[in-house]
Amino acid sequence: MGYREIKLLKQSDKGTIYLVQEEAGEGRFVRKKLEGQHSVYSKLQSLSHPNLPKVYETALSEDFTIVVEEYIEGTPLGSTELSEKQFLCVVGELCGVLEYLHGRGIIHRDIKPSNLMMADDGHIRLIDFDAARMPKEEQEQDTHLLGTRGYAAPEQYGFAQTDERTDIYSLGITLERLLGEDFRRRRYRKILHKCSDLDPNKRYQSVREVREAFFRKKQKRIYGCAAVCILAVVSGMALYRADVFDGGSGENMELTVLPTPEDPHWDGDTGIMLWGNVPESGYGDGVCYYWKLYRKDTAGTPEPGEEDCCAEGDMRGDNNQPDWFDMSFAPFFEENGYYYVAVAAAGDGIEHADSPYAVSDVFEYRGADAPALPVPTDLAWKIVEEEKDGISERTYWATWGNIDEYMDSDNFDVCVYDQDGNYVMNNIWTKEWILERGNGGIKIRKEFLSDRDGSYRFTVQALTSRPNEYNSSPMPDPVPEEYFSPWYSN
Repeated sequence: MGYREIKLLKQSDKGTIYLVQEEAGEGRFVRKKLEGQHSVYSKLQSLSHPNLPKVYETALSEDFTIVVEEYIEGTPLGSTELSEKQFLCVVGELCGVLEYLHGRGIIHRDIKPSNLMMADDGHIRLIDFDAARMPKEEQEQDTHLLGTRGYAAPEQYGFAQTDERTDIYSLGITLERLLGEDFRRRRYRKILHKCSDLDPNKRYQSVREVREAFFRKKQKRIYGCAAVCILAVVSGMALYRADVFDGGSGENMELTVLPTPEDPHWDGDTGIMLWGNVPESGYGDGVCYYWKLYRKDTAGTPEPGEEDCCAEGDMRGDNNQPDWFDMSFAPFFEENGYYYVAVAAAGDGIEHADSPYAVSDVFEYRGADAPALPVPTDLAWKIVEEEKDGISERTYWATWGNIDEYMDSDNFDVCVYDQDGNYVMNNIWTKEWILERGNGGIKIRKEFLSDRDGSYRFTVQALTSRPNEYNSSPMPDPVPEEYFSPWYSN
């Protein structure tokens, strides 16, 4: 295909970049001529992701690389002031695209605000892969030292080979710049400090851990049967994008709208909501749903999108969910009244779009003045040697001494924190499930306790399954010392 040069976008000793137009059409593209071989663009040509510009053509020789890619209409994030909601939307999308790239062996190595475009469709694009590379196991350090001073990790200056943690360093610095004055907020500051630690072994070890740190460290917690629950502060973060390219054809692909979750309904007086599971929802290794909680003084079905809700978020679970997905909304009940839940299956924005919302039946809450469940006491770590497939494995359990004071249907939310006060993870089980497992507590996956020289402790909150009779046990904010377990140290 022939192209006509319209405008010189950038020129340096590393190459030239032009805005070009098809000679036989109206399409506009970016055409790069880069010094040296950049084989990563050949890899990118075979990939398709809504937060990446599409690469249409590549040509490599011994001396230079030619690339023709999608032209993104938009504004660099470095020149845009973001609200907190917009910032968290950027965090979610940027973590998503980096996880996608890392899973395919690509390290960007030049993440910075000017390489993040806010496109006209309201979603970001990660651009400029000129410094990107695919790590080689036999190399101890990079052959070429590339990146931007102020954003590049120490290993990019020749101390070691770059890997996923290099992008995590730059991600932390970039998000700090985008936050501006909000960087002083403690819950963000600790996450970003860990991202940009000078020692790669002390950073988050994957982008997934970064995303979990942001979206599990929440204002209000979600409760349900899923092992790990996440509140997305930006539940309205749009995942739908209608112009995802199908391979290299250049044809627009319509996303498949997910089926609406069936029959959302309350499970008696427990405050637990059930709905039909949609296995195709979510992304990665789990299903995902958006939810909105509505409160009314008199019974009357709400209209999602037309009425204000009292709480909202998203709920994720693993792909092994049964036919019904469940989540307890009892901790969100504050005033007496009539409560409804609207739920939608969340699409991945690549193959599936979000489903429409389905609205539940009504739950009448009368327990605002009810007494609270007792606070879990005598918190302790329990380490158990278990054998699986003939291999002995050490497992870690959060336990407490007064579990007999609760009903089998009550839930318990264990939250784990590290020695710096950073939220690490949470896990929720019913008393019935705890008793079935036989170790008297809730299992904490060992990968969350993996930092060398790390120390961890946990809190436990009892979550009511009888909201009209008992409220959940208190969990003050900030959490006082007497609510924590003793430390476990590696």
